[in-house]
Amino acid sequence: MPDASGMRFGIVVSEWNLPITSKLLEGAIQTLLKNGVSEENILQRWVPGSFELVYGAQMVGKLTGMDAVDAVIVLGCVIRGDTPHFEYVCSGVTQGISLLNATQKIPYIFGLLTNDTMEQSIDRAGGRLGNKGDEAAVTAIKMVAFKQGL
Repeated sequence: MPDASGMRFGIVVSEWNLPITSKLLEGAIQTLLKNGVSEENILQRWVPGSFELVYGAQMVGKLTGMDAVDAVIVLGCVIRGDTPHFEYVCSGVTQGISLLNATQKIPYIFGLLTNDTMEQSIDRAGGRLGNKGDEAAVTAIKMVAFKQGL
């Protein structure tokens, strides 16, 4: 793992499915701290739902000066229901984060759980399959190091 001391990260988290997204956030923060990021270099912002993650990420990524971040981690959870809402939200967030990565100067890390059941989400938010927030933070550190190495 690259040394992350001196790196600054924004984390945008969805309030929807809060029991899951708060665990993802916890995992991301623990991993950033464990790898040398200071608490003051972790900026957290909350948005109402997963669809709003794209706008929130874009706004955090545009911060300048002392507030500027090296990468933005996006954390959310969408669980399939009985309507096509799941597909629209997941597709919109995926395309939005892809567009930010293709057009902006910093990396945007996709940490959106897209599961069929609450149990699958629990398994991926600190349960038997680990914590995807942790994995998103690892990816963020590696992508900032990648950019710094160019």
